[in-house]
Amino acid sequence: MDIERGAGGTRPAIHGRGVDAEGRCTHYGGTRDVVGNLCVTCGKYWSCHHCHEEACNHSFGRAPLDAPAVVCGVCGHLMNYTEYSSTDSCPACAHGFNPGCSLHTHLYFQV
Repeated sequence: MDIERGAGGTRPAIHGRGVDAEGRCTHYGGTRDVVGNLCVTCGKYWSCHHCHEEACNHSFGRAPLDAPAVVCGVCGHLMNYTEYSSTDSCPACAHGFNPGCSLHTHLYFQV
């Protein structure tokens, strides 16, 4: 699987409807809604499952727990499930994450 990179090729692009520079979309636009989740089927990081459903004709491919399946939209730091789920902010830039995202774990990861 190839991961699509953003401008300059240094970090993954975050896809979705109305996505801003930090990964917020029209569905989740709060200050802490700044992560992209990897769909292993298409190899793209998505701002949310709603955006993926609107744009793709396949189910969201849930990532293994050890895969770099979460990207911080602020700094581009990649995390696996263990690293992401054990904190409430990015380990690299300290930007806070939305605690409500934990309600969607089963949509993004093979738990």
